[in-house]
Amino acid sequence: MNLIIGRKPVLEAINSGEAVEQIYILFGQQGPIITAIRVAAKNHDIKCTEIPIQKFNALSPHQNSQGVIAVKTNQKYFSLDEIISSSKKSVYPLILILDSIQDTHNLGAIFRSAECAGVDGIIITKHNSAPVNETVIKTSAGASSYLKICTVNNLSLSINQLKESGFWIVGSSLENSKNYNEVDYKIPVALIVGNEEKGIRKLTADNCDFLIRIPMKGKIQSLNVSVAAGVMLFEIMRQRNP
Repeated sequence: MNLIIGRKPVLEAINSGEAVEQIYILFGQQGPIITAIRVAAKNHDIKCTEIPIQKFNALSPHQNSQGVIAVKTNQKYFSLDEIISSSKKSVYPLILILDSIQDTHNLGAIFRSAECAGVDGIIITKHNSAPVNETVIKTSAGASSYLKICTVNNLSLSINQLKESGFWIVGSSLENSKNYNEVDYKIPVALIVGNEEKGIRKLTADNCDFLIRIPMKGKIQSLNVSVAAGVMLFEIMRQRNP
């Protein structure tokens, strides 16, 4: 069973038109967001049921659910061709590539920043990557419902396809890189961030047109990957929308 957990993620999933089959609300839950969920569910012809705590906990015993759980069909994924095609509607297309992000909380936080920064699509590697599950959806605060997500087996081939479609590949790396604010992002960009411990792979880095880093003043020389992704995405947005 594929679940969406939490008040805001459930409301965003309904409003985005995601394929929600059923909504369960813990008995006695009230408030503006609960009311909004009920109204949105009715408008989208989604069954909304109030259930006692025993049945509610049986659905999700270990989650901070805020008293709301939705059941949806499997996560919808887009092909790379679809993402590239839809991105062309933007003046400066922006695609985010996640190379082996393994922590679900990091993945959800990145999704949230990506949606806020206007990313046109996200590419995730199929192997050694976290699944888009209930934790990711909840951590993203519902942002995952609005994102076009693609999974790929071979990242190198996908990068080549992006280059052939006019994208410049920008990778986050501590080695042989320039400061992230020294690149002109007013071009079609595919930004790559890598694994929490190892960063982007060498072959991936070799395929990049630019390598960038965020300068550090402290003793720790790297940021959490979700924070770093947010910093770089919003620098791209700042340059494009001064």
